[in-house]
Amino acid sequence: MTSRHIVVTGASGFVGSRIARRLLRDARFTGDRITLTDLVRDNPPIAGGSRFVEGDLKDSHTRDEVIGEGVDILLHLAAVMGGAAEANPALARQVNIDTTLDFLEALHDEARPPRVVFASSIAVFGPPLPDFVQDDTLPQPHMVYGAQKRMIEVAVEHATARGWIDGFALRLPGIVARKDADSRLKSAFLNLMFYDYEAGRDITLPVSADGTTWLISVPACVEAFLHAATLPAGVAGRRRAFTLPTQRVRIGDLIGELSRRFPESATTVRYEPDSSLEAQFATQPAVSTEIADALGFRHDGSIEALVRNAFEAQVV
Repeated sequence: MTSRHIVVTGASGFVGSRIARRLLRDARFTGDRITLTDLVRDNPPIAGGSRFVEGDLKDSHTRDEVIGEGVDILLHLAAVMGGAAEANPALARQVNIDTTLDFLEALHDEARPPRVVFASSIAVFGPPLPDFVQDDTLPQPHMVYGAQKRMIEVAVEHATARGWIDGFALRLPGIVARKDADSRLKSAFLNLMFYDYEAGRDITLPVSADGTTWLISVPACVEAFLHAATLPAGVAGRRRAFTLPTQRVRIGDLIGELSRRFPESATTVRYEPDSSLEAQFATQPAVSTEIADALGFRHDGSIEALVRNAFEAQVV
């Protein structure tokens, strides 16, 4: 098989660094040339056939160095996230929209359209969310981050329809469990609760026990990107932006599973719901992901597997 050039942006991040590690040991990518890139080199390993480009993708020279003589597969995770995008929408536009569009334009190849896998987000939906979310649910983003992700979804689908790229925009749910999640982030509790329970620390949650959220483990998320990267050309229709399979998890049930995993933990859990955080992170309704299901994407399978896989996030 001819060697492919695979590029991973955001390769020092929580998900990107784990994608990098998988690429280097997964038989599906044996012999491929791998370029990892981020603002700084941190977690990703470097091995034979791989290189790291440290730099800002807003800079055209950095993009040119990353692309080299062409790209066969782009896994695009670089972004200004959530609250950071809301706090600095100008920077978020530069990174999340302008730079991404520049990248897509640079990859334009009608003879051999590159596979592009873009990290979108369930933030494209709101809040508020309807009582049931499915592939035909109209995205109505409220925050800057979600709106910008939706804009790039449209760009990916348009460029794919024109034959310039062969793209997928994966709407990611909550991904657990990041041990070093910044406690200042509003969603940090969804990650930190795993490790606080393991360590026996008391937990105060800003949502109710009956709150529901959409979660996958980071190993399941990594596999989704690699699955999207290797789907045969022509198996997908025109809809290229869709929600990944996810479990709808009740917060109280998640705590219950943690207590079963760590029966000796001295943790006590208090619920002090904050209405705004509950609305953002613990009111996710039932969800159907028929497009992703038909293409072979999968979530963890059970809450027990979700928790087990979440703790494997540190070594994936």
